[in-house]
This record gives sequence, structure tokens and C-alpha cells, in this order.
Amino acid sequence: MKDNDLSRPLLSSPSSSSALLPSTPLPRPRALPVPPPPLLSSSIQVIRTALDKPRTITFKGATDLVTETDSASEEAILKIIREAFPQHAILGEEGGVSGDTNSDYLWCVDPLDGTTNFAHGYPSFAVSVACVRHAVPVAGVVVEFAGGKGAWVTKTYAASRNGGATLNGTPIACSRVDDVTRSLLVTGFGYEHDEAWSANLDLFRHFTDVSQGVRRLGAAAVDLCHVAAGCVEGYWEYRLKPWDVAAGVLIVEEAGGRVTTMDGLAFSVFSRSLLASNDALHGALLEKTDAATAGLRDKGVDLSPWFVPKGYRVKGGAQL
Repeated sequence: MKDNDLSRPLLSSPSSSSALLPSTPLPRPRALPVPPPPLLSSSIQVIRTALDKPRTITFKGATDLVTETDSASEEAILKIIREAFPQHAILGEEGGVSGDTNSDYLWCVDPLDGTTNFAHGYPSFAVSVACVRHAVPVAGVVVEFAGGKGAWVTKTYAASRNGGATLNGTPIACSRVDDVTRSLLVTGFGYEHDEAWSANLDLFRHFTDVSQGVRRLGAAAVDLCHVAAGCVEGYWEYRLKPWDVAAGVLIVEEAGGRVTTMDGLAFSVFSRSLLASNDALHGALLEKTDAATAGLRDKGVDLSPWFVPKGYRVKGGAQL
């Protein structure tokens, strides 16, 4: 199957992503790739089978762990993508880059976002899969596991570019809260306790003081979907990976939200900072995150694009 032998029309990108597009429009394919219907069924079954059972855990770093379920889930997803879209590239959290990096399309796969939560049986983890064209997500699905031991349920968030966002098939929209003092926010902290971690701790402290609270759930894909569903008004974090955010970013945008970097630049899935909101609060949140990010740049912290597969044809804004 070739890139343009697909099934749905590709419409123009919304304004929140327009800065990622080149000044001379790219040749547009006739259709937009969408996740095949069975894409996540095998992966979900892999995770369901492992729920409430002992885990086999290994460590990628001092505190960055991985389970056998991560690998099994990714293997199930990649098998279906490769069969449905053999000429596309794939970027998986566990397996790295595979497929044809000359393709316009890159599938970003997080087989188990929130592995630490999963390993402890703590609710707030998900499977996240998105298809990206250059640097812009065009289709994505996030399956959140919620509830807890003995009472697990799944919630499926999905979106396609200019096709809207849904939760279990029902359209969703971001909240309309326009005052930070009435907002509930969410953030996350990476495994490296460095300058960016410290800067985010200061932001956490500030927004905890001025909002109704800041949550730290530990799964970026879930955080973004909660913004899209109107459960929280905003989310920010440094040094997220493409597989963490590609699907969730699209779901937020299609739910009427706004996504930029933490210093207000057009967002790319390869950006090292992310600010997502219901749009009404974006300026107020950005005022603080921009200053924090400028401080990091002044200290020489690298916030340039990362995890771009070698040879992948990213065509986008100046930061790329």
C-alpha cells in the first residue's frame, strides 16, 4: 500500500499547526492514514492479561523501568502497522526506528505510557499510537486504563485531523474556564533531575498557589486526553518524546484546545517542551512557562528538536 492509497480525504491543517508547514505547500496526498480497526485490540489484550499479576521489571536507568508487557504490547501494534502501511516509518519507544524513513508518514507508538504506574498497579497508564505527517499528527488513538485493581476499565480517545475528537465514540471538547484561579492543571516530571526538572518544580509551585490545584499523574498521553475531555484546563512538561505526545496533541487540538512549546513556538512532535490548554488560558499559562524556558536557554540547556529519525523528511518551521 502506497502513501496515497488510503481511505479518507486529507483536509487543511488548523491554524495551531500552520506554522509547522512550509511556505510553499507540500504536495498533498489524496487521503489521510487512519489506524486500522484491529490496531489496538491485541495490545489491549496483552495489557489486560497482565493486570493485577506479578510484573517482570527491568531498568533502562536508575528509576526508568520497563516491563515485559511494554515489549509485547509494542510487538502487537507494530505487526499490524507494518501489514497495513508497509511503506511508512515507525518510531516505537522500545523498538526505535523501523520501516521506510523516506516516507512522508511516521507512526509514533507508545505501547505503555505510564509504565511505572502500571508496574505498581496504579491507575493512569495508556496505549498511545499516532500517525504523523512530517511533524504534524494527522491521526491518533489513546486507550487509557482507569479504575484500579479488580475494577479496570478502558477509555478510548481518538482523533483525525479536522475530524474532531471523541471519547468512546462520543465527541469531546475542552473546558471553557478562562480564569487560572478556577482551573485545575496537570504536569509531569522526567527521570533526570536537572535544570529543566528544577524549573518545572518552580512552575508547579507557582501554579499550585494560583490555581485550584496541579496534578501529577505520570502519563503524558493521559494528561493530554484529560485536557481534551475538559477534566483539566492545562498541561505542561519538558522533554517529552514523540511517542508520548503525538496522539494526545492531536486529540487536544481537535477538541478545540491549543498546543505550543512552553515558549510559545509552533509545536512539533520533536519539540522538547509542550504547553497544552483549553485555549482560553493559554496566554496566562504561557506568561510563566515562557519565562521559565527563557531561563533554561540562558543557562545553555538544549531544547532543540530531538528523536527525529535519521533520513525522515521533516518539513516544518524554523525550529526544525
